[in-house]
Amino acid sequence: LYAVALSGNSIILFVIITQQGLHEPMYYFLSMLSASDLGLTLSTMPTTLGILWMDAHEISLDTCIIQMFFLHGFTFMESGVLVAMAFDRYVAICDPLRYTTVLTNSRIIQMGLLISLRSVVLIVPLLLLLKPLHFCRMNVLSHSYCYHADVIKLACSDIRANSIFGLIGLILTTGIDTPCILLSYILIIHSVLGIASTEERHKVFSTCASHIGAVAIFYIPMMSLSLLYRYGRSAPKVVHSMMANVYLLLPPVLNPIIYSVKTKQIRQAILNLLVTK
Repeated sequence: LYAVALSGNSIILFVIITQQGLHEPMYYFLSMLSASDLGLTLSTMPTTLGILWMDAHEISLDTCIIQMFFLHGFTFMESGVLVAMAFDRYVAICDPLRYTTVLTNSRIIQMGLLISLRSVVLIVPLLLLLKPLHFCRMNVLSHSYCYHADVIKLACSDIRANSIFGLIGLILTTGIDTPCILLSYILIIHSVLGIASTEERHKVFSTCASHIGAVAIFYIPMMSLSLLYRYGRSAPKVVHSMMANVYLLLPPVLNPIIYSVKTKQIRQAILNLLVTK
């Protein structure tokens, strides 16, 4: 799965960078998505493969905090990129004549910087609150990587501030991003229903299929894992582990496959690359 995630997202990034015909807003956002997926994959691969290959079952708190910074940071970034991609689809379908003037290169760069800044601003206070915590018993994590909710439940100190900041982070990412994506698709559907031709409707909806798939495979496991930690503490440990691995590996593995299959330009660029090689 790691090999598929790394190779798939690397190929997507490579073809977008090297193919001049893919230098458009839609593919710039796709490259951001692939970069976030690569970051997610690389941030957990050392500890996961360390456990599987070298029987490495220990991690220091500082290393754990560093891993959490990248893990949650790239998760927040991916959520923001999915909102940007929804906005891209909204403008392309509902206001196509202004597409190039709304989504200029400078505006796309600004959106990318804003997404990155939001991730850092939300994650840094969350991690700073971990350092003062006292761990006084055997600390066994449920997963092969450091997940914030999994780490704080092992502390002997008062973790109310950590839980509150974790909830605030969730509200300011998923809590805002999900309604924005839903709103964009409500507006898209309203616009598409005004098209008389059934064939044209199908064509328009097919351009959104890849993004809808990416949203589903990202948000459903993430929200399920968050709910599991808050309300399903009595669930067997294997359930927590399975959900954590699905949440982490599903988007990086499936996103390149979905976009390669559903996006003709990406598929053609990859085929050209393979034929040339």
